[in-house]
Amino acid sequence: MPEAVLVAALRTPIGTAFKGSLRDTSAYDLADRVVTAVAEGLDPDLVDDLILAESHYGGGVVARHAAVTAGLPQVPGLALNRHCAAGLAAVSTAAASVRAGMDRLVLAGGVNSASTAPRLSYLGGERWVPPSHPDRPDAPNLDMSITVGWNTAVREGLTREEMDAWALRSHRNAVRALDEGRFKDETVPVATSHGPFESDEHPRRDTSPEKLAALKPLHPEIEGFSITAGNACGANDAAAAVAVADERLAREDLGLPTLARVRSWASVARDPAETGLTPTHAIPKALGRVGMTLSDVDLFEINEAFASVPLAAVRRLGLDPDTVNVNGSGCSLGHPVAATGTRMVVTLVHELRRRGGGVGVASMCAGGGMGSALVLEVPGL
Repeated sequence: MPEAVLVAALRTPIGTAFKGSLRDTSAYDLADRVVTAVAEGLDPDLVDDLILAESHYGGGVVARHAAVTAGLPQVPGLALNRHCAAGLAAVSTAAASVRAGMDRLVLAGGVNSASTAPRLSYLGGERWVPPSHPDRPDAPNLDMSITVGWNTAVREGLTREEMDAWALRSHRNAVRALDEGRFKDETVPVATSHGPFESDEHPRRDTSPEKLAALKPLHPEIEGFSITAGNACGANDAAAAVAVADERLAREDLGLPTLARVRSWASVARDPAETGLTPTHAIPKALGRVGMTLSDVDLFEINEAFASVPLAAVRRLGLDPDTVNVNGSGCSLGHPVAATGTRMVVTLVHELRRRGGGVGVASMCAGGGMGSALVLEVPGL
């Protein structure tokens, strides 16, 4: 089978939803910007498809809109949804098509504008929030603080102090990455009505153990409830995309270097109450498909939907925390749902390249008891 390689990997800066720099920027505008940037320099006639994750929309296809705007009118579009893992699914779907020999060059990614997504429907007086599973008291389908954050903490015996400490570490890692310019090569600025938006705005420089400890639990009526706004992800806006190509096409026809090879991927499902534990199943499954083990991995990106999720993975899989989310994650950078999986891939590729190459795994839980993982290998520089 042809090798599926990444020849471009970019994202927008991540905005804080509703009050941040991207509050008036639609998902279409975000997608148009990042797809145009990823397609720059590529022969439009060689692009076979464009796949974009768009978890919180419905109707229309953002990918087709972005293709036309990016000067790729002959490229069809595919809207894809696997809830939080949709951005990972877009990349793996593109890689699968390339490896199967059906396509040779596919653009893939995800876009999320929590600020502008439809949030309410008064038909029947119900909120318009697409549920990922049937509602249950122990796993409410519209309250992930219980279904994911709290259930994971209880099952793994995680304390409030441990989760707050992980969240603090996330902010410090993200701020350090910003200060050291680690995101410079992976981000493209976005023109907004408020001026150019060039850098992630969600990480908090002033976060401290005392400030995190002072935050009230999201459900004080539940005894011992330890999930707060501080050890949970934010609501965010962003887009991210990659170009996935047949390695021979990339080398011989495009003359582009291989940024990373997509080695394998896997998705799993468990009971919805165990959503936050799914990365502990998806990661070994993805690695096993390519004959790898945890010891072969240099860096992990495990999305911080809640701090309890990567903490549980570190414990259950015996991971070295220093290899996990080295540049921050959901608690600090934020979680632009449909874009996060691709954002993790983009950041992982650029960080491994900065380190001279290696193997990376991006993994995340997804609503309804789902979870996904994707294995990348960045060649030595």
